[in-house]
Amino acid sequence: MEKVFKRKLYDELLTWKNESKGRSAVLVEGARRVGKSTLVEHFAQQEYDTYILIDFNKVPKRIKDLFEDLTDLDRIFLSLQQHYQVVLKPRKSLIIFDEVQKCPLARQAIKYLVQDGRYDYIETGSLISIRKNTKDITIPSEEDRITMYPMDFEEFRWALGDEVSIPLLRQWYDAKMALGPSHRKAMFDLRLFMLVGGMPQAVNTYLETNNLSLVDKTKRKIISLYLEDFQKLDPTGKAERLFQNIPAQLSGNQSRYQPYAVIGDQSENKMTELLQALSESKTTLFSYHCTDPNVGMSLNKDLGRFKIFLADTGLFVTLCFWDKAFTENTIYQQLLGDKLKANLGYVYENLVAQMLASAGNQLFYYTFLKDEKHNYEVDFLLSRGNKLVPIEVKSSSYKTHKSLDAFCEKFTSRIDKRILLYTKDYQKDGATSCLPVYFTPFL
Repeated sequence: MEKVFKRKLYDELLTWKNESKGRSAVLVEGARRVGKSTLVEHFAQQEYDTYILIDFNKVPKRIKDLFEDLTDLDRIFLSLQQHYQVVLKPRKSLIIFDEVQKCPLARQAIKYLVQDGRYDYIETGSLISIRKNTKDITIPSEEDRITMYPMDFEEFRWALGDEVSIPLLRQWYDAKMALGPSHRKAMFDLRLFMLVGGMPQAVNTYLETNNLSLVDKTKRKIISLYLEDFQKLDPTGKAERLFQNIPAQLSGNQSRYQPYAVIGDQSENKMTELLQALSESKTTLFSYHCTDPNVGMSLNKDLGRFKIFLADTGLFVTLCFWDKAFTENTIYQQLLGDKLKANLGYVYENLVAQMLASAGNQLFYYTFLKDEKHNYEVDFLLSRGNKLVPIEVKSSSYKTHKSLDAFCEKFTSRIDKRILLYTKDYQKDGATSCLPVYFTPFL
């Protein structure tokens, strides 16, 4: 079993167990290698008397075949106990359907297994679209869903043995005070998180070796797995190219991802299918343009205008240098020391997207005309109560915020507070709060 890191999703699973009391199963969705199976098995060991983990990637056919006939559940449960040599106890045992998309009939069986009520059920699913593999079955209504993201900044600090820094940063944020001498250390910690990322394997490599080149090799293996999965999903390679082109599209400072520029003309149905696969893989985060920035932005999102980020900024950094056989340690050291001579705005933008998504926010942005050739752009929009919080992201110490100012002038009555996220310490600039990027999770 892989190293178990402390994850916030554990508490969500505990809430599900205590509130559901067997009346629903829970599906934990997420990208491959994000730590779903490890966490769920750890949860089973801690919270149940016994459990069975059915890994549908390598389970014998006769176990999969059990779910073809649900008329005799006693036979199914006895067969599972016999095969796994585990005694199941009513209301005290858990059955895990790991990689459930590989056995659609098991997913469909959840309805009847939950109605039976003897045991609890957790499913996990990743990449190769669950939707694609379950199109001919009845999706159980007795199924809750939660998404597992890569480790967030706080979970990353936990993995490094630090349970103090993030609660202290929140106190600084709440007090609206500059950190002073502590700011430099907080930014160093954040840049380390940007480079290593939140994939458990990458974090473990860093803990074991303290070598960022070896961390990079681990991340390259994970990205290669994703590319192989996209290749299985779309043998033409188009989904793969859309994924690989994310850093280039962001670094080009464009107001939207331009899929046709990457893979050429496609039918609308084909493009929709490819983009849906990219979204459902959970390896990416989509931020949609909001046509009318107001409360209830989901009602005003433009499905044809979006940006795409990687769900893990550590993987994003590696993908930025994918043209090299490996990302040299010097590049990592320069990034860590904040000395790489490049416009890294798009890396920080990806980091903010990851942090906002991990904190439970849907991602939206807004652009509007500045003049005939230029646009204003607000990088992120949050809805708070009946007001908006517009956010502009800078990768530097510059606290210019022309887009933010123009947006707030245009929509004055809708604004709660205006935020500039940048690399320097907290300060106020008129009505704008200039916040260090590590405050993002508290917004």
